Amino acid sequence: MSDPIRIDRRFCGPPDSGNGGYACGLVAARVDGPAEVTLRLPPPLETSLRVAPGDDGGVRVFDDDQLVAEGVRRRDEDLGIDVPEPVSVADAERAAATSQLHEHPEEHPFPTCFVCGPQRAPDDGLHILVGPVAGGGVAADTWTPATDLAGVDGAARPEFVWAALDCSGGVGSWLADPIGGNPFVLGRMAVTIDGPVRADAPHAVVGWRAAHEGRKITAGSAIFTGDGGLVATGLATWIQLA
Repeated sequence: MSDPIRIDRRFCGPPDSGNGGYACGLVAARVDGPAEVTLRLPPPLETSLRVAPGDDGGVRVFDDDQLVAEGVRRRDEDLGIDVPEPVSVADAERAAATSQLHEHPEEHPFPTCFVCGPQRAPDDGLHILVGPVAGGGVAADTWTPATDLAGVDGAARPEFVWAALDCSGGVGSWLADPIGGNPFVLGRMAVTIDGPVRADAPHAVVGWRAAHEGRKITAGSAIFTGDGGLVATGLATWIQLA
């Protein structure tokens, strides 16, 4: 049995639960091979979550007897999505500056989210809040990972890459064509990391909507280096709260 998973309060999405992408990244690290993670409950904070083996190298994560998440092994690294052309860091910075959530942070459903919350302190959180790229059909922001988020290799640890891809896809897919009503939350996510996301190096993080049906959105996301190299992609299902 793997060691328990514990999500510090710092890594919240909604105020009382973990950021979905960060939580999925922690679960994915326990899967033997490329992973897809489904959240069954909001990941609780400051709680020791039991990790049990699943089928074919997968895992199941429990809070007492409640199933919180399932991680399964994907058969292929390829996520099967069309990734848009790279967005430059300069264009991503300009796009983010136009985000209506920067201009109206009170409209953000989870303003203290570790990844995209506009109310996080300047020296805390990822501060990735994408805005629409002019004529691009995508939304983008910049991300320069802090050194405290990096491993010994100097690259952002995988759970933070998952987190960055999570909110950029969710917010980016909403900005593509705003949907009224209740907020959306992450339901399922898969990520492929093709190269290191270097700490202290600027990147462009891009999100877009792949599909929309009823209360379900399929979102794509990607991270590009300053010279346009693709280093990570994400595919996520978001569900609108009833």
